[in-house]
Amino acid sequence: MNYWLMKSEPDVFGINDLYNKPNRTEHWDGVRNYQARNMMRDAMKLGDHVFFYHSNCDQPGIVGIMEVAKEGYPDFTAFDPDDSHFDPKSDPTQPRWIMVDVKYVRTLSRTITLKELKSRPELTGMVLLRRGNRLSIIPVSEEEWRYIISLETTQPIMEVS
Repeated sequence: MNYWLMKSEPDVFGINDLYNKPNRTEHWDGVRNYQARNMMRDAMKLGDHVFFYHSNCDQPGIVGIMEVAKEGYPDFTAFDPDDSHFDPKSDPTQPRWIMVDVKYVRTLSRTITLKELKSRPELTGMVLLRRGNRLSIIPVSEEEWRYIISLETTQPIMEVS
């Protein structure tokens, strides 16, 4: 099994949006980065566990857990000129962009914020925390996964002024 973190802006598509989808499942479309696309195409497998991360908001952080419900397939939004993710260079016979389906598992009891993740020495090697990382899909090691899950039931580290 692989572990992942997938980012989305909550005002575009948040954890509650996924929860409210039929069967609590939705395609993860619109990824337009080749490295992230390759992970969805080549590495994400049915049943892999995924952290749902809210980005570009007041309190970015991990808010929930999903699982891969369908392995990579062509991102049909790339072919639709009326869709905001349209790519005129993408060809349905040789698709450039891939998506997976994800299924809601649960919402965390609290948001594990980016600030808190950065404060934990156990996570210093995490891809998410590397300077300059802007990927919307990030691999997570099993050790990182287990550690982050354990943070849900602990108090966040408070800043000392």
